[in-house]
Amino acid sequence: MVKKEVFIGFIVGLIANFIGLILAVYLFGNGDDIETTIRQSLAEGFFSKLVSIGAILNLGAFFIFIKKKQDYRARGVLLATVLIAVFTFLVKYL
Repeated sequence: MVKKEVFIGFIVGLIANFIGLILAVYLFGNGDDIETTIRQSLAEGFFSKLVSIGAILNLGAFFIFIKKKQDYRARGVLLATVLIAVFTFLVKYL
């Protein structure tokens, strides 16, 4: 039961980050489609910044789960955020 709740929170965290990434691409992109903007960001070295901005939505999901007293789901969102931080670090420095 606990693992299921953490997994649900983890999936919510990944989805929230993906939606945040798409929103960041639309906000900070120069009018191109998503694929072009992501390729350009990888080439110019600011993809990790877009992913980090996208992770802001995880903050909302985390506090919603905390407010609803769903601590294990909040733990899953936190786990997803840590995974995204490690991914961002690897993309930036490797």
